[in-house]
Amino acid sequence: MTAERVNPPELSPAAGFSHAVVATGSRVVFLAGQTALDGDGKVVGETLPEQFERALANLLTALRAAGGTPADLARVTVYATDVADYRAHAPELGRVWRRLAGRDYPAMAVIGAVRLWDTEALVELDGFAVLA
Repeated sequence: MTAERVNPPELSPAAGFSHAVVATGSRVVFLAGQTALDGDGKVVGETLPEQFERALANLLTALRAAGGTPADLARVTVYATDVADYRAHAPELGRVWRRLAGRDYPAMAVIGAVRLWDTEALVELDGFAVLA
């Protein structure tokens, strides 16, 4: 995939996301929502950062299984049961993102959710990628 990250100077500075991503490739991979489930189907991690790390690792595992890399991500949506908690941990979550996915940020949104499918889950990530 070739990806052009677009961050117009008229908008607030993009930190931890891109305002727009123009992706060119031949395959689109839609990634299902991933929570902090382990291989046995149990939510692991007590804190939002712990669960975010596992959910992101799960999303990237699905992406790699489909033949993609983190740089192929064009869009990621984060669903959080406590947006204030997410904001409070944003610097830590950013460090987790950079360690697992690098510095090429997709277009992103964080959405508050009353609860997620897995009742113990604090965060869920889904998205799509464009592969060459």
